Amino acid sequence: MADHGDLPEGWEERASKSQGRPYYLNVHTKQSQWEKPTDPATSQVRCSHLLVKHVGSRRPSSWKQDKITRTQEEALEMINDFRERIVSGQTTLPALATTESDCSSARKGGDLGFFGPGQMQKPFEEATFKLKLDELSEPIFTDSGIHLILRTG
Repeated sequence: MADHGDLPEGWEERASKSQGRPYYLNVHTKQSQWEKPTDPATSQVRCSHLLVKHVGSRRPSSWKQDKITRTQEEALEMINDFRERIVSGQTTLPALATTESDCSSARKGGDLGFFGPGQMQKPFEEATFKLKLDELSEPIFTDSGIHLILRTG
């Protein structure tokens, strides 16, 4: 076993067979990088989300609509309807996000990739970290609007 004494907590050094040089593996996320890490590996999460903006959103416009005029109550009704359709098995969050989300991540089925603490708005981050893998959130309110979050990693 290699000596990991000089690596921050949560990282392992591995040898690349194809490149013939060391790389570093985050033991929590299984993501790797070439650069030697300087900070401990934080556990990260991955999620997809569907965002519905409203007039009170910090930027009430999206790729779908230049000016969003729906109320917060109307946005919540939409989110609740989307959640019901997902839970009943009629559709999936990625499929709905592609056509219905007001976030530019819609083109990737709502996938936001991996993120760690401090990278997202607090209510969004807290909700995502509390979810179990493949669990769908209740409506989550942030400055951006109302979200449904599906934890994928």
